[in-house]
Amino acid sequence: MSSSSRALAQLAVPRSGAALLQSSQVGPRLFIQSSRKTVAARPAFGSLQGPVPRQFRRGCADQATPAPQPPKKCRFRTLRWAWRLGYLSAIAGVAYIGYGIYEDRHPEPQSEPDPTKKTLVILGTGWGSVSLLKRLDTENYNVIVISPRNYFLFTPLLPSCTTGTIEHRSIMEPIRTILRSKKGSARFYEAEASSIDPDRKVVRIFDNSEIKGDMTETEVPYDMLVVGVGAENATFGIPGVREHSCFLKEIGDAQRIRKRIMDCVETAAFKDQSPEEIERLMHMVVVGGGPTGVEFAGELQDFFEEDIKKLVPEISDRFRVTLIEALPNVLPSFSKQLIEYTESTFKEEKINIHTKTMVKKVTDKTVEAVATRPDGTQETIVFPYGLLVWATGNAVRPVVQDLMSRIPAQKNSRRGLAVNEYLVVQGARDIWAVGDCAVAGYAPTAQVASQEGNFLARLFNNMARTEALESKITELSGSLNLQPGNTAEISREIEEYERQLRRIKDVKPFHYSHQGSLAYIGSEKAVADVTWFNGNVAAAGGLTYLFWRSAYISMCFSTRNRLLVINDWLKSKLFGRDLSRE
Repeated sequence: MSSSSRALAQLAVPRSGAALLQSSQVGPRLFIQSSRKTVAARPAFGSLQGPVPRQFRRGCADQATPAPQPPKKCRFRTLRWAWRLGYLSAIAGVAYIGYGIYEDRHPEPQSEPDPTKKTLVILGTGWGSVSLLKRLDTENYNVIVISPRNYFLFTPLLPSCTTGTIEHRSIMEPIRTILRSKKGSARFYEAEASSIDPDRKVVRIFDNSEIKGDMTETEVPYDMLVVGVGAENATFGIPGVREHSCFLKEIGDAQRIRKRIMDCVETAAFKDQSPEEIERLMHMVVVGGGPTGVEFAGELQDFFEEDIKKLVPEISDRFRVTLIEALPNVLPSFSKQLIEYTESTFKEEKINIHTKTMVKKVTDKTVEAVATRPDGTQETIVFPYGLLVWATGNAVRPVVQDLMSRIPAQKNSRRGLAVNEYLVVQGARDIWAVGDCAVAGYAPTAQVASQEGNFLARLFNNMARTEALESKITELSGSLNLQPGNTAEISREIEEYERQLRRIKDVKPFHYSHQGSLAYIGSEKAVADVTWFNGNVAAAGGLTYLFWRSAYISMCFSTRNRLLVINDWLKSKLFGRDLSRE
């Protein structure tokens, strides 16, 4: 080869290498991704005539060979395990809910009533009666439930039904569904008890439904009777309360309030309505500063702030809520700091609180009350209103008054049936009382009634087991030594039954254990006064609101109720409350 040809070959290699470097600079991402292919094609340079420059070979090697990476560490091991635990918990939760639904829809066969067993009659389907039914072994008794309503009502969420946050059927549990889940069959009569005869041991009932048959009144005999009819609304003899106010105890009351709220809004929005009349119609007055009145005031304020203002803005600025309480402060069963927090929150929400104020008269448009000032003087205040909700006071029902009049020991009792430490009605045999109709020395709350029902279930189950074992021992003792050769066997059976009888623990007297108090105060805030070991823990705010919701969900009586309530909360949050008037 001539010298000119070798010179051209030596010049050709650097020019090709420079071109390759230039192409790698133009597309570095492509070059790095295809570095292995580039290294594999490196011998192609050797096919070129002439040596490859060392600097170029080093540059290509540095770019083609990736730097050694350190071994990957499990930096997110905790998050990975948390994720696994989360979806496993979700699967377990879905399986649990599915199993609960399947059990509700496919109950087991029930045993038929035994005429030789005692008849247990339960009046009412409130907290005390239903708590008793849930834990009672119905195979030990012939159970009969009598109530004018065929469902259990979850009353703590009743204020939410007044504004459409929760639909009323979501907090109703059919009583027949509860009875069908028991091992022993039980009967239910939708009727109201008019009188109880403790001497003859019969309950007089009548049919108060709209559709009646040939038989509308009859008697039900009993061996054991549990009175759990609750209490009715107390008006304290104030004129006009029963005629013009709305109560908040039953589903019908919540529906009536919801309808009245929308009536006030639509009437206030009527064409050419006077400003004075709009002010009156948009003023909602709540009497009672307990948990029911406070929660209703908070729900009402949320309803107007979140929904009415958006859809009826022309009159929304006239809306006002006033809370009237006769005591010095609202929520008297809560701690002082929670009371102050509630009052400050209501002040921020522009809810007016009038404490030490007693209602004296109610008309169709005004509430007349007398307020006590800090200096002790009294002042008469007139509140014009569009809606008046009466959420205070309990009164004795007529059937309880009739029973008290038949028992001499109850002549001095004024607030209900006085009971002893085992909830037995004083002066009567085989009659127990639970809930608001019983005077046991505790506040008339759902928590007290529920624990009383649970106590009676333990007591009755214990009594049934004890009586069954004692009857077997008596029967065996009567046949002892009557036939030859059976003495040793019968003696062993008697000893075994006596051993079982000794293992049955005696039920101690009823003692109420306070678990705490909860109340929703509006604006997605709640207050909680929870018992913790030997003291109380007071909490308030947004996190307490989540605790309030989770606590009420866990307290619902069935999986169906829990799912319906959660669905209603999500629905009202996403789409708002329904403003249509039924």
